[in-house]
Amino acid sequence: MASDYSPSEMMAAVAARELGDREVVFVGIGLPNLACNLARAIQAPDLVLIYESGAVGAVPERLPVSIGDPSLVTGSLMVCSMADVFQLFLQNGKIEVGFLGGAQIDRWGNINTTVIGKYDKPKVRLPGSGGAAEIAVHAQRVLIISRLNPRAFPAELDFLTSPGQRCKGKTRKELGMPGAGPIKVITDRGILESDPETGEMILTALYPGNTAEEVKANVGWPLRVRDHLGQVAPPTAQEIDLLRHKLDPQKLFLG
Repeated sequence: MASDYSPSEMMAAVAARELGDREVVFVGIGLPNLACNLARAIQAPDLVLIYESGAVGAVPERLPVSIGDPSLVTGSLMVCSMADVFQLFLQNGKIEVGFLGGAQIDRWGNINTTVIGKYDKPKVRLPGSGGAAEIAVHAQRVLIISRLNPRAFPAELDFLTSPGQRCKGKTRKELGMPGAGPIKVITDRGILESDPETGEMILTALYPGNTAEEVKANVGWPLRVRDHLGQVAPPTAQEIDLLRHKLDPQKLFLG
């Protein structure tokens, strides 16, 4: 294992371990993209990556800096329209894993990427949904990657952009959503997972050097903690070497 690593490297490594070979993943740019390519280099060589821009089965030789990066096209299995990506793959139930992030995430895994403050007079206007709402609804399972802090994990969202396990008091089943929704939130201190019975996000595992009290202090609701907390192994030397020297040597996303 590596003795010196950054929170971003830890998050990328933890996310990569969630992916199995031959899974179909709807992925964006940033840490999710690093995680997918790390998984492909170690345990999932035939991972199928689909990007919102239309690249299906992309195998970029360098780190793409946006979903429109030309490196996604070379060697890909297929290049199609955005409409085809959403209709033929996502809404057709073919996406096994979706990665999401957000400005705000609540106790049910609901996500806000629209506004901070009131919608008609926001303090900050955010990028909006993009494809995130559809991913949250249709992907077979969703992984959220976000750094812990009280502003990012409030008791209530300023705006609900992408649905989690429970929206406005109703479950995903009651709302007719086909996918499992957010099942894990991978943070820089530990892992939150949705409770199978209630759908509420609870703390299930900690990273080295972190405590449950520190995680609770960065969450805006009374965070439940599993009785027997798991301990997540730090990045291995192989994971660190791939992240630093092959996948993101210029530290575009590792910081």
